[in-house]
Amino acid sequence: MELPRSNVHTATLNVDDTTKYFDDVGCMVLWAQKHEIDLKNSKIEIFSNDTSKYIDAQSAFYSINENTPMHYGFSAYEKPKEGVISFDEMQIRMLRGEHMANPKIRKHILGY
Repeated sequence: MELPRSNVHTATLNVDDTTKYFDDVGCMVLWAQKHEIDLKNSKIEIFSNDTSKYIDAQSAFYSINENTPMHYGFSAYEKPKEGVISFDEMQIRMLRGEHMANPKIRKHILGY
């Protein structure tokens, strides 16, 4: 979900000299696809859970099973840790529907 300019956001995407704000990185991925935005050539910042600052989203590491605003489960970390994936892998999983908002994927990830 795109947000109005706010200090409460998870991800920012700069497009055509305009900054777009998103509540969840998954929403940013879906919005970019809908608007045919090439994320590989975009400036994206994301809030890092481990350092509590905004970092380059494409160099971040993503967990897949956390509680996020839209329940997709992808949370960013500046430093690698066990079980994280790359930005590219997160984007692929988001576009395939392989995220925690999908009940089948949630069940698989959580081991129910």
